[in-house]
Amino acid sequence: MSKKKTPRREADNEAKSVARLLRGSPRKLNLVAELIRGKDAGPALAELTFSKRRIAGTVKRVLQAAIANAENNHQLDVDRLYVAEASVGRGFVMKRFHARARGRGARILKPWSNLTVVVREREESK
Repeated sequence: MSKKKTPRREADNEAKSVARLLRGSPRKLNLVAELIRGKDAGPALAELTFSKRRIAGTVKRVLQAAIANAENNHQLDVDRLYVAEASVGRGFVMKRFHARARGRGARILKPWSNLTVVVREREESK
């Protein structure tokens, strides 16, 4: 006897990709995620390709993974995909110490983030 299969959390016309523990603050990552929210998949990829921000390459890889999941795992039409959600979460924070003058210390915080991208297929226009 096996346990029952967990129902799928996304709708039938959605696909998701998650990247955990990205090196960078959630605040900066959210600025890049804002660029692609609600856009079609093609223009969103182009936007990330030519963005000057360091984390944009990682966001592009996650978006490409979501598109590949939609195409290969859920048989969705790639031309009708758009970015339904791009949510950024907080990971852990590494705390480091920097020696300062007079025996004092300064704390250095190195934050990490999580990113979830959900692509959805648009309904056919009649």
